[in-house]
Amino acid sequence: MDDYRRVADLIREHGNVVAFTGSGISVESGIPTFRGGQGLWEKYDPMEYAHIDAFRRNPEKVWNMLREMANVIFAANPSPAHRALAELENRGLLNAVITQNVDGLHQTAGSRNVIEYHGNHRRLVCVGCSGKIDFTESEARQIPYPICERCLAPLKPDVVFFGEAIPMVEMVRANEEARRCKVMFVIGTSGVVYPAADLPFLAKSSGATIVEINLEETPFTSSISNFFFAGSASTVLPAILELIGT
Repeated sequence: MDDYRRVADLIREHGNVVAFTGSGISVESGIPTFRGGQGLWEKYDPMEYAHIDAFRRNPEKVWNMLREMANVIFAANPSPAHRALAELENRGLLNAVITQNVDGLHQTAGSRNVIEYHGNHRRLVCVGCSGKIDFTESEARQIPYPICERCLAPLKPDVVFFGEAIPMVEMVRANEEARRCKVMFVIGTSGVVYPAADLPFLAKSSGATIVEINLEETPFTSSISNFFFAGSASTVLPAILELIGT
């Protein structure tokens, strides 16, 4: 509990917090990690189903996976960890959430400044004209796959497939927040997916305190983390929030 108090004191004193989140924060919302034992990549070869070239070759095949993923996301609700981060922002202590997740749960929880490093599965984008629409359950039911009303090209979730670049605007925003923050929460991420995994190192080199919350140790733990809480963010974050007080 002493480390909880130290982190709470740091946040109260400095504010200027950024959260960097990965799939682990959404596990308690019912969304399995991609790489875990129940992850999508155990069932679907990512090069066959999640590469942009595979989508262009056979969108109908890829949409079999995308519908399954959409059903999981549509059924999910924010966890206590998502809500704690939204409350930190509401109190003026947290500047931004940089997330590798595509589930939109940070926004559902009430976070406003969310930098979506890998996109958002709740939007669809046209591979022909780049038009975007909301991804609803009615679009998910379209057979063989949703198409653009303007150009009749296939629609895909507005997420970064393998073979696609990180959106430049999001990358620039994330780098800027990482450089400016005084405290960075690193939550539920393996630390092996680049270039996103560079962000905690950028924050650390700019003078930030790194507070890591993960079930297991990661490449960050022994190299840059000032605090490491081995456990669920849905337990750790509300406890820290309570110690911060109002």
